[in-house]
Amino acid sequence: MTRHTHRIAIAPSGFKESLSAARVAEAIATGVRRVIPDADLDLIPLVDGGEGTAEALALAGGGRLVPVTATGPVGEPVTSHFALLGGPGPLTAVVEMAAVAGLALVPPDRRHPGATTTYGVGELIRAALDAGARRILVGCGDSGTSDGGAGALQSLGARLTDRHGRELRPGGGALHELEHIDPSGLDPRLADAELLVACNPYNVLCGKRGVARVFGPQKGATPAEVELLSAGLERLAAVLTRDLAPAFGATAPDLRTAPGTGASGGLGAGLAAVGARLLPRYDVLLDGLDLDARLARADFVITAEGALDHQTVRGKIPAEVARRAQAAGVPVLVLAGTIGPGAQDVRAVGVDAYSAILPAPMTLVEAIGRSGEFLADASERAMRIMALGTRLAPVAPLAA
Repeated sequence: MTRHTHRIAIAPSGFKESLSAARVAEAIATGVRRVIPDADLDLIPLVDGGEGTAEALALAGGGRLVPVTATGPVGEPVTSHFALLGGPGPLTAVVEMAAVAGLALVPPDRRHPGATTTYGVGELIRAALDAGARRILVGCGDSGTSDGGAGALQSLGARLTDRHGRELRPGGGALHELEHIDPSGLDPRLADAELLVACNPYNVLCGKRGVARVFGPQKGATPAEVELLSAGLERLAAVLTRDLAPAFGATAPDLRTAPGTGASGGLGAGLAAVGARLLPRYDVLLDGLDLDARLARADFVITAEGALDHQTVRGKIPAEVARRAQAAGVPVLVLAGTIGPGAQDVRAVGVDAYSAILPAPMTLVEAIGRSGEFLADASERAMRIMALGTRLAPVAPLAA
């Protein structure tokens, strides 16, 4: 009789500022093989538009990374990149906003989202156009900005001015002073290019769940700064709707509350105003991976992310993987760097169990530096517990 080989799909996200999705998958596989050496493992590293997206899509699509020096989030030059993909059809570029305006590029002592800028995102888009791309996919995620895409629009040629006609200074903290946007200098190639924004549809620009209120504190904003940023984004939405979208011929959605307008500190809204289409990120980023079929073939799925909390169910990779696996009747385990309030909500989307990887209290620096080791060890522990569980006799129900 042939013994069944365990089929395990490993479909994690990356750990921010630590491990790429590919390295997370490899670390989990290492731990699994310590317990089940002959397991049939299907490694499916996933990206959400944030760190590592351009590289991952270039590898998957037979493309290449193009190095670019661009303006970073604090206004200083950074070494960045975009990807050019292979395949038929118009030349496609992938611009990863985190590679030029991500939180990891903002020094801890300069994390003031009222001052950081998306200017470099516009520079990458222009560089992609220079390379001949006529289809540009912008991946949103892991941003260190909250300027509503104002910086990107400025680098693409728009003039954003205050009531005195002066060019607006960088950062979301200046948006409440915005009076007018002049689109006449916008790069004319935008009109002939297809601009797609892969974003989390849960993120909106304004309102009670507006991006400044939800993510501003994570980027270093004080409560007072959050309110200033929120007011500035409200002002930006109004002026974009009045001055830019109609002049550009764009059929923009409601820039205040449409799904995805809050992506990457509001970059979604700024690009939508010049005709970009805001698309649910997994509809775009998972295209070509055959993810549903690969999950359905597995006996068990392991996914992972850096932090499991109330935001996980709002479009994070473990929730997406669990939703798809649940549809196929496949159980799911989530491994997380940390577990925070609201983590239990993931059970509603198909997660069967979750576990933190840290073995003891430690500094953030140590946790980041040893995350691969901790992931492998946590995977091994999980597999040993599962192996023990399969050997136990069924537990009798409690007496009435």
